[in-house]
Amino acid sequence: MALEGRLELKLSQKLVLTPQLQMAIKLLQMPQLELQQTLTQELVENPFLEETLEEVVSEETPKEEADFNDAPAEETDDSEMPLEKLMGFSTDDYFEERSYDGRDLGYFTPGNETHPSFEYFLSTAADLFDHLVWQLRLSREKEDIRRVGETIIGNIDENGYLRGTIEEIQEVTGADREMVESALRLIQGFDPPGIAARDIKECLHLQLKVLDLAGTLVDNLVAHDLDLIGKRKYQQIAKHYNVPLEEVLAAVKIIEGLDPKPGRNFSPPEMNYITPDVYIIKTDAGYQIVLNDEGMPKLRINGYYQRLMAQKNSIPKEDRHFLEEKLRSAIWLMKSLDQRNKTIYRVTESILGFQQEFFDKGVNFLKPLNLKDIAAELSLHESTISRVTSNKYLSCSHGIYGFRYFFSNAIMSEAGELSSTSVKEMIRKIVSEEDIAKPLSDMRIVDIFKNQNITIARRTVAKYRDELKIPSQNQRKR
Repeated sequence: MALEGRLELKLSQKLVLTPQLQMAIKLLQMPQLELQQTLTQELVENPFLEETLEEVVSEETPKEEADFNDAPAEETDDSEMPLEKLMGFSTDDYFEERSYDGRDLGYFTPGNETHPSFEYFLSTAADLFDHLVWQLRLSREKEDIRRVGETIIGNIDENGYLRGTIEEIQEVTGADREMVESALRLIQGFDPPGIAARDIKECLHLQLKVLDLAGTLVDNLVAHDLDLIGKRKYQQIAKHYNVPLEEVLAAVKIIEGLDPKPGRNFSPPEMNYITPDVYIIKTDAGYQIVLNDEGMPKLRINGYYQRLMAQKNSIPKEDRHFLEEKLRSAIWLMKSLDQRNKTIYRVTESILGFQQEFFDKGVNFLKPLNLKDIAAELSLHESTISRVTSNKYLSCSHGIYGFRYFFSNAIMSEAGELSSTSVKEMIRKIVSEEDIAKPLSDMRIVDIFKNQNITIARRTVAKYRDELKIPSQNQRKR
């Protein structure tokens, strides 16, 4: 077969992710806090970007300086002006003047340098590790046991449970088993009761020991019948131990008062407050959509560097190439940010149109909706709608909701299509109003829906109940 070279012309389509498109996609899916951090970082790294501030000319400002600040860039011809003359001083003199007193090193303090730092006045609450180490150092045990005890404390998680085995602690410390067990017994006697347990049963046993209830009915229930207690089979327990039902209920009440996670009081959960990306405000003229820009830097192109770019002969080629790249990056960022805001506004406006009854009347009037509906109305791709609605929140008169809350599947009924979110809310309301002595079964909930002309399967009720983290009928019984 002969080899030959030839030219061919082919026509094809492909998507090329340009730097501008990559930046637009990146900004579009960012939540509010992450976007704020990104813009702040860009302000630090890109000299062409600056934050817009209100410029007020005070009485002390010289008239010449005020005129210079207000003058447009094109009125000044700086193309042939040396850089040092444009700045008004020599860069070498500037850095030499800053270096002699340490200001460029970050530790210069104007005025009285004897003032203590504010960091000395900050205080932090003692965590579980510090609380246990403090008790360990107050103990009168031998140094070897205290050394093993520190290793044990270091392997206790935030809930107060020991996550290392005796053998692992032996291997780390080089101590024998008897010494490790002695150190463990020492730690388990510390406050809070139940600390350093290896499972839930040991944790509850340690707390009952402090209450002098070891060996009682309560202790036996913890050792053997936690599963039956969880299923609320109190009659079976009373029959097994041949005791009155009232005695079993009293023992169960004591168990319910114990703390299954004794270390959590020393590790309070972090409060993560939701900052909505969009506000929907009801007015006399209808609904108004307001994008949340609180705390968001307002960017603009720095005028000084714009004039600096006009100097063709004063800037080396390498520096000019760097400045051109930064200028393009700044322009792309500002355009992408503007496009992000416009897209979020359009998607919010579309959701408001589809879910008008929700904003007027509440959750029970939420309609079925999917990404394809929004994408078709706005002539956008579903992936774009998905990026817009991910990790973003909307605030309205009914509360703060994630954008994805407004998207749900349809459930067919005699009354028409219902949103699965509305059905879940109805299940939650039905369960909250039930008699706790006689909780409703899933089949009984189905019958309640039938009385409202809503046909739904029992397994669907069970599925939605699990998603809502609502226990079963037996577990809800009191």
